Amino acid sequence: MSQSQVWHPFTQHALEPAIPEIVRTEGAYLHKADGTRILDAISSWWVVTHGHRHPRIIKAIETAAASLDQIIFAGFTHEPAERLARALVGLAPAGLDWVFYSDSGSTSVEVALKMALGYFRNIGAPRSRIVVMEHSYHGDTIGTMSVGARGVFNAAYKPLLFEVDTIPFPAAGHEQETLDRFEAVSRDRRAAALIVEPLVLGAGGMLMYPAWVLAELKKIAEASGTLLIADEVMTGWGRTGTMFACEQASISPDILCTSKGLTGGVIPLAATLATDAIFQAHYSTDRKKTFFHSSSYTANPMACAAALANVEIWQDEPVAERVAALSGMQTTGLTRFRDNPYFADCRATGTIAALDLRTGSAGYLADIGPKLRAFFLDRGLLVRPLGNVLYLLPPYCITGNELDGLYDAIEEAGERFGSRP
Repeated sequence: MSQSQVWHPFTQHALEPAIPEIVRTEGAYLHKADGTRILDAISSWWVVTHGHRHPRIIKAIETAAASLDQIIFAGFTHEPAERLARALVGLAPAGLDWVFYSDSGSTSVEVALKMALGYFRNIGAPRSRIVVMEHSYHGDTIGTMSVGARGVFNAAYKPLLFEVDTIPFPAAGHEQETLDRFEAVSRDRRAAALIVEPLVLGAGGMLMYPAWVLAELKKIAEASGTLLIADEVMTGWGRTGTMFACEQASISPDILCTSKGLTGGVIPLAATLATDAIFQAHYSTDRKKTFFHSSSYTANPMACAAALANVEIWQDEPVAERVAALSGMQTTGLTRFRDNPYFADCRATGTIAALDLRTGSAGYLADIGPKLRAFFLDRGLLVRPLGNVLYLLPPYCITGNELDGLYDAIEEAGERFGSRP
């Protein structure tokens, strides 16, 4: 290839080696131009669920493209969007009766924030505060950076970010501090919404907390009239062991955001689901109460068709069994590290497994991160640590032998790069 002019995401080009070209994807693998393949242990940034290029999803895109391309979604509709909306309402926690389409996880959260603020304004009781959880990540647009953790990722854009109220992460043994803080900041009824990643904080370090905490947060939100936004962009579609993580807390949020696995990870699409009360607050003969949001590619027909195929795969194939089997293999795989001196905090929720490498430096910008990525890539493995946090979030088609190979490599990485306590 000639010198690339592509600017890659989350990439410091002054330090990174030459970026390999991928010419084909299939199942759990990425195939390079030189014929070698790489095991995709992170589902290409958490999007691929069933495996790359599932034939039913690819066929659905081809079929839709034979008759439809992008259609303006203001004033028009199409069958894939209508069918998908009905399917999503049927799959989501009870009470989420309306579906607003967008094109990425970040935009689905932006939509949710605007829905929450618009709801209170339109009912004549405006609220202006958003409550967030420490270490959270909700995207890279201005609104989503505002409700995410402040740090190196968004330091340059601080003048653009709005202020929020932050509750501590419910670390083991300190869960009540989180609940008490949320009760305190929501008591004056100025908080429009609490936004959380249910059960697992992804980019914050694959931090995990129990379902009962989420259930208690919902109770406090209800008591203060605060809306609960569940950012299920990463946690949805089986990642935490159930279709949506909220199910494990037996709660229904007021707003739910979904993307990534919505199309099986094949093509971009997002949806924000909301209660009827939120929709009705925007339903009016007063045009000023219109929900003023859109993106050019809202409800792309090919993407909606892909998502419908994904839903049908969940209905027709033993996906739940695959998720359960992978969850079991992850839990079993972590046992070998429980007494390993080079690792700490071995943890798993559903299909997600994570552990911390004991090292002299921690945090996303720790020097160990690039070294670990290179180490795994040399072994044909796509593992992208969050600093010293190693995690596996593979597609559901991965085999036990492939997982064992990943854990063997992690064990070797500990011996090479780890420090004893």
